[in-house]
Amino acid sequence: MTEQRENDERLAARTLGEAGPRVVFVHGLFGQGKNWTTIAKGLADDHRVTLLDLPNHGHSPWTERVDYVDMAQLLAAELASYGEPVTLVGHSMGGKVAMQLALRRPELLRALVVVDIAPVEYPLQGGRTEDPDEEASPFAAFIAAMREVDLAALESRADADAALRAAVPSRMVRSFLLQSLSREDSGEGWRWRLNLELLERDLGELRGFPEPPPGATFDGLVLWVGGANSHYVLPEDRPVMDALFPSTRLVKIKNAGHWVHSEQPEVFLETLRRFLDQVEE
Repeated sequence: MTEQRENDERLAARTLGEAGPRVVFVHGLFGQGKNWTTIAKGLADDHRVTLLDLPNHGHSPWTERVDYVDMAQLLAAELASYGEPVTLVGHSMGGKVAMQLALRRPELLRALVVVDIAPVEYPLQGGRTEDPDEEASPFAAFIAAMREVDLAALESRADADAALRAAVPSRMVRSFLLQSLSREDSGEGWRWRLNLELLERDLGELRGFPEPPPGATFDGLVLWVGGANSHYVLPEDRPVMDALFPSTRLVKIKNAGHWVHSEQPEVFLETLRRFLDQVEE
């Protein structure tokens, strides 16, 4: 069974599964809840799995600024409405939102899963590497490429894919971005379900990690998942992660980069299931 709910004030949500502990997923930059559908279906037989769209993404409301604390407050309001603690899973930007919520409203969570991000400020160009030849994070280029697509002249999704190819050479990443390209309700014309103007303006805000409340920690179980080929989680991040989240277990998934759950879905699902078994026993 799938339930879907959205309105102008709350985050858009879709829930799969009818019974069992609740697991909530929040996506990263340029994503939406449905990015987690494959993983959600793998859990829905014995969990209620809720997929949320963060502000300025998917079907959720657009805001006037990008701010992690604001996003955490909106997420907290959603989780509070469930009436029970949840296991919260967040990837990248969504992982930072999830960590901010855990440090401010720990009573809302049973456990936390953070996917390929750390509670630190990132360089202006995105991921970190000691290799001077490593390509810088192209998020700004992705936004520019999406904004340059001539939506009025677009005849098909394939045309949009072709328009993005030069700036986004990875077919997987283009497919991910194009999930946010939607036909108008009338069936004529296209639009992005991303607030691209705001995201471009405030992209630098997403580099940071706001200072938690003094002395704040989340003492519940935390699974920290990184892609073995990603530079978003480095050894020097471990001390700050352990200080804020003392019960953290780090798992690196082989043959995966930043989009761990898309690149290695079966391994990610098995890793998550084992953690849920530990949390829910």
